[in-house]
Amino acid sequence: MKRATWVRTAVVVGFVLLLEASCRLGIIGRITMIPPSEMAGHLWRLLQSGRYNSDMVETLGNVVVAFVSAVVGGFVLGSVLHAMPRVRRAVDPFLATYYAVPFFAFYPLLVAIFGLGAAPIILIGFLFGVVAMIINTMNGLDRIPPVLVKTARVNGLGSLRTAWLIKLPSAAPQLFTGVKLAIAYCFIGVIAAEFIMSTSGLGYSIAYAFNNFDNRTMYALMLFIITLVTIVNAFFHVWERRIMARRGW
Repeated sequence: MKRATWVRTAVVVGFVLLLEASCRLGIIGRITMIPPSEMAGHLWRLLQSGRYNSDMVETLGNVVVAFVSAVVGGFVLGSVLHAMPRVRRAVDPFLATYYAVPFFAFYPLLVAIFGLGAAPIILIGFLFGVVAMIINTMNGLDRIPPVLVKTARVNGLGSLRTAWLIKLPSAAPQLFTGVKLAIAYCFIGVIAAEFIMSTSGLGYSIAYAFNNFDNRTMYALMLFIITLVTIVNAFFHVWERRIMARRGW
């Protein structure tokens, strides 16, 4: 694992250095992209100025609501579908083609139902993340060794204790995968919705900077989002590894 971590780090650092050199040497024009060092420097100045604090708070709030809803709803729906094989077989084709659906086409309908504001944006983020959690919940429950469930019955464990002591630990790797995918998809859904349909938030600020040829601000805010998502996913990855290590997996 340490070797793989070093390899991944080396690849990322090498890619960033390549971009830096390409931008500095004029291989990539400044109209197209600015050097990563300038992105980081401008992002630092923006954070110090507090100019986009309200947009950051709004976007992160939308993402948190969408993410929590997607994880909880996806886990519940995945568990229900796993317990109902016939319904699952009927729903499987829809889940397999789910991400081919253009969710943003439904935004006018969502506005008509929920009105203008954060609700349609949060709902789009939820729709992006929930199916990833549903699929991984079902996959995790599928991989529970039947012998463990039989052992729980022999020892007189009830449904709740079996779920807590047997099913959840056994399905943990797939559940963590679902959580990590859900956070990424929720970010994508919320940012993209703000980019197209909002008048505030980070997505709107990036779109505004793009339309006004403000590359420094656009790339700085993009760097903020990429860094934040990477940190959050790294946190879940470390948490997952620690739980797996405690269980000797």
